[in-house]
Amino acid sequence: MKKEITYTAADLFLNLGFKSVTMDDIANKMGISKKTIYAHFPTKSKLVEATTYHLLETIDKGIEEIRKKDLNPIAELFEIKKFVMHHLKDEKSSPQFQLNKYYPRVYEDVQKHHLHTMHCSIADNLEKGINGGYYRQSIPVDFISKFYFVGMMAIKNNEVFPVTKYSMRELTENYLEYHLRAIVTPKGFEKLKEFLTIVD
Repeated sequence: MKKEITYTAADLFLNLGFKSVTMDDIANKMGISKKTIYAHFPTKSKLVEATTYHLLETIDKGIEEIRKKDLNPIAELFEIKKFVMHHLKDEKSSPQFQLNKYYPRVYEDVQKHHLHTMHCSIADNLEKGINGGYYRQSIPVDFISKFYFVGMMAIKNNEVFPVTKYSMRELTENYLEYHLRAIVTPKGFEKLKEFLTIVD
């Protein structure tokens, strides 16, 4: 039952927002009593925490499976983007912004986790791209991998990029193109063009 509650809560939180969804909403969705939820999660904060870590684990495993496919480094980044956006429901409810505002301790843990996993993942992708001739030899791998993380967090700032004006799908596509155009070789750009809707 605990897993079912977590999965249902995750779906509601991502679609409607951490703040908007109540324990009653989750109970009604599952057809159970609110008391049953509280037997497993004494507070909503505990449920938000469990749900967030479940999502992180799911996304981490999915990214690792994509990396095992040994795709072209540019294709790998687009595949990861597609996978993450699917599991975060295109971030319609601005989950990171809401976590930061209403559950700052959980948000801080998420940020630390993201920095470590994304840094390792992007650094590996950069090395693969350099070795394959898709990325420029001279790029500073450590700097760019951390800069990529900072940029990804920035586009999720709802005050800078309000969801009423920008969709998260649009922002992530634009940011990924921006990142890759800065580091690709001519060979890499030919591969990148396969994924772009508008090409110079």
